[in-house]
Amino acid sequence: MQKFRVEQYQEKHKKLWDEFVSKAKNATFLFYRDFMEYHSNRFTDFSLLVFKENTIYALLPANVVDTLVYSHQGLTYGSFVLQEDAKLLDSFEAFKSILEFLNIQGIKQLDMRIIPSFYNTIPSDEVEYFLYKAGATIIKRDILMVIDYRNKLRFQKNRREGINKAIRNGLHIQVEESFEEFWDEILIPNLKNKHQVAPVHSLEEINLLATRFPKQIKQINVYKDNKIVAGTTVFLTKTTIHPQYVSGNEDKNQYGSLDLLYDFIINKFCTDKDYFDFNISSEQNGNILNQGLIFWKESCGARSIISNNYLVDTASYKTLKLETK
Repeated sequence: MQKFRVEQYQEKHKKLWDEFVSKAKNATFLFYRDFMEYHSNRFTDFSLLVFKENTIYALLPANVVDTLVYSHQGLTYGSFVLQEDAKLLDSFEAFKSILEFLNIQGIKQLDMRIIPSFYNTIPSDEVEYFLYKAGATIIKRDILMVIDYRNKLRFQKNRREGINKAIRNGLHIQVEESFEEFWDEILIPNLKNKHQVAPVHSLEEINLLATRFPKQIKQINVYKDNKIVAGTTVFLTKTTIHPQYVSGNEDKNQYGSLDLLYDFIINKFCTDKDYFDFNISSEQNGNILNQGLIFWKESCGARSIISNNYLVDTASYKTLKLETK
């Protein structure tokens, strides 16, 4: 009898899934079903649960396109989610069982975007080792700029000057209940005018998610003479502060509004956090670095961490084994 059993997610699993995510060592609130399913009409869910006897041992948040399963196209990151007391050798067998299940279901490849390590509550690099043993290919490697609060660096002189400029210009910051002002007046127009794109989330979706996750999703705005000039929609996980969206009006450099804003959010929510995630600073699957973004983030005290995206053939389970002694 096999030690592990794999099942495809169904609505009946929701409570079990969410309870597992709440205690997992490499998961964030993005893996709760109420977050994953806000855009369920865009993706065909193919999430998996791995059971050891009758207890959940691991999860795979995922969607499917033809014969390719992604973990997960609708999320910033995916990964093979493990419980805190998961042991290495058992986790390997659970991972192998996922590949076997997918292969039997006619899925040829698994595309896995690993959750960055600083989001983990305890070490969880075994997933990348399993992918290495399975002969997975790295198809994308991004550079993320991150502040480590345990070894925090000072803002450089140019950033401190920006903060002082904002204070002299009478800017003030407010944590808001509403997202509309920032999204309608700053974010959506800026993305449309500068990049001809829309935010990944619609305003309706971000309102829905903030209602579902009020402790994790916050809106902070910057005002001059009671008129909004900049803002950010922030995601808060167990370990990390992450500004999901940041934007300012055309006077942001003149007024120093973004310097003031970042200084506030870096220091406002950090009491129980270890990291501040500025997000990626690379483009085209990690092949090109955005020098301007890197300079700006480093001047705030951020330094580099990598995030990997792998592609693995599910048939590799047939020859996948660990060499031990």
